[in-house]
Amino acid sequence: MISENMKTIFDIGLVPLIVLDDAADAVDFGNALVKGGIPIAEVTFRTAACLDSIRAMAQQVQGIIVGAGTVHTVQQAKDAVEAGAQFIVTPAFNPAVTEWCVMNHIDILPGTVSPADIEAASAFGLEICKFFPAAAYGGITTLKALSGPFAHIKFMPTGGVNFDNMNDYLDLPNVAAVGGSFMTPSDMVKNKDWDGIAATCQKVFKHLLGFELGHVGLHAQNRKEAEDITDDLCELMLQDKVVGGDNFFAGPVAEICDHPMPGSKGHICIDTRDMERAIAYYKRQGVLFNKNLCFKDNKGNIKVAFLEKEIGGFTIHLRRKEK
Repeated sequence: MISENMKTIFDIGLVPLIVLDDAADAVDFGNALVKGGIPIAEVTFRTAACLDSIRAMAQQVQGIIVGAGTVHTVQQAKDAVEAGAQFIVTPAFNPAVTEWCVMNHIDILPGTVSPADIEAASAFGLEICKFFPAAAYGGITTLKALSGPFAHIKFMPTGGVNFDNMNDYLDLPNVAAVGGSFMTPSDMVKNKDWDGIAATCQKVFKHLLGFELGHVGLHAQNRKEAEDITDDLCELMLQDKVVGGDNFFAGPVAEICDHPMPGSKGHICIDTRDMERAIAYYKRQGVLFNKNLCFKDNKGNIKVAFLEKEIGGFTIHLRRKEK
């Protein structure tokens, strides 16, 4: 069973890699991650400041999920958990560390790169593995190949993942999240540019969700009124008239509904490239969804979801963007 912490990590889909030389910077670093919308930290055992950094973040940064990365030994795992780490990440498959974590109910993402590694991790009952170094071992092509024989396993690829290709990885059905230092540039860490790190995280998270205005919706009282509005808009904006079910569209610009709907003035459609993570994001912000206005495709995937919230008399709905 996947823990609540792991569910949150996968709902966000991004795991920043943290390398700190001075634990005195840990709290500011952690707060920058939270401010940037990615409240997750994989603090690596690449420096002597690792344990103190984990301890500081765990104790002083509200809302962060902190874990330990580059874990090679059981003792490191024990020390990290004692310091406050909530998950463990290993660079390769390590049976001893994996067994200790499983026996002690500690979340672990073991490093895997081959079918043998994945089979060994699966034998421990694990459903999520790290895939490292991703780019060096075939990246997306390899992950696609692994999805057949290991359909029950999801991966967190790291190593060669960056801003430009992260969404290509996240689009794969067997990728739960991506990790890397591209969210926490080393020059910003060196210069203690915490606002810069927060801004970088925000940029990455926005890139993942890909929010765009889809269209504006107008709510008519009947079909004739809806069609008249559509005709006027199409003529005005040189758009093609499209009939879609009970509604009309003036090209991609406006949807005209032929019956009253929630929203006294209409609705606004927000397209997103990742519907599930967009919904999870809004729920983390305390935004509620209208369960009666949630529509799925023939595969059971949510394609349209209305928020309960209205802004200026307009209801808001998310729409899954075609990829």
